Amino acid sequence: MNKLKRISGVMLLAILSVAVHAQTAVPENADLMRSNGKIYVVVTIVVTILLGLFFYVYHLDRKISKLEKK
Repeated sequence: MNKLKRISGVMLLAILSVAVHAQTAVPENADLMRSNGKIYVVVTIVVTILLGLFFYVYHLDRKISKLEKK
């Protein structure tokens, strides 16, 4: 079982490294959004959503822990 996890982990990292190298070209939309300053709005919205999700999961974990203790 441990060997299977290692092999699958190595395969996943190899696939991810290929995917990262394949994305070297910057699309025109990204340059346009950077020049207009809209990329910062998109990044802010994505970060806000991720922080909200992390807070929700943390809050849910605390509730579940309290229920388990009872």
